[in-house]
Amino acid sequence: MKNSATDCLCEQELASTVSALQQHKPESVIYQTSLMSALLSGVYEGNITVADLLKKGDFGLGTFNQLDGELIAFDREVYQLRADGSAREASPQQKTPFAVMTFFRPQHRHHFDRPVGRQQIHDYIDSQVTSDNQFCALRIDGRFSEAQTRTVPCQHRPYRSMPEVLGQQPTFHFSERNGVLIGFRTPQYMQGINVAGYHEHFITDDRQGGGHLLDYRLEEGVLTFGAISKLVIDLPKDNDFLQANLNPDDLDSAIRSVES
Repeated sequence: MKNSATDCLCEQELASTVSALQQHKPESVIYQTSLMSALLSGVYEGNITVADLLKKGDFGLGTFNQLDGELIAFDREVYQLRADGSAREASPQQKTPFAVMTFFRPQHRHHFDRPVGRQQIHDYIDSQVTSDNQFCALRIDGRFSEAQTRTVPCQHRPYRSMPEVLGQQPTFHFSERNGVLIGFRTPQYMQGINVAGYHEHFITDDRQGGGHLLDYRLEEGVLTFGAISKLVIDLPKDNDFLQANLNPDDLDSAIRSVES
């Protein structure tokens, strides 16, 4: 005959153990503010601050209000990568119209001890995170023989669409620099909500330069990455967003043109 008191105690102990494990290794979640299609359409102002972002994650990327440069975040530090190729620490009060954040908990680590290109790195990640339906967060700390970047100049109303803006984007070339790369791999079915494929930002080891990566070659470094299967999106409520065309006919090609 079962002892109900003992059974109850065992259930309580099991529940406590599960709860402790969940707290020790909480679920990985991607937090996103707004949509890529909104940014593409000229929705360049949001109400989410850098301080707000750091409540949602310690690692991520995005942009700033008025499309004023690129955002890169890691180790709870947030930097603004500016249109002149320089970088500076972002203030807690700065706001973003689009950002993607997570608490970075990598499941994989790989040391590249010989030169590799961007596609080789992506192929390695794809070989480990084999489902194309999962998000992946990645980071590289190392020496880059080359890194080609772009940054977006600050915009003013009336806002032009992002493809129009990026037709005049400044580009920069970093050679033989140590630095940090952070990025996300996003499933194809998320195109328009986010950026499908790989989206990566770079900052130099002295935190003085960087941008959105167009291409790079790693000389030597450590790659850490992990899959994420949960996404939370915070949609704006302002008129710019509510009146924007978020599903244009050329959405996929427009995003590819501004991200590559």
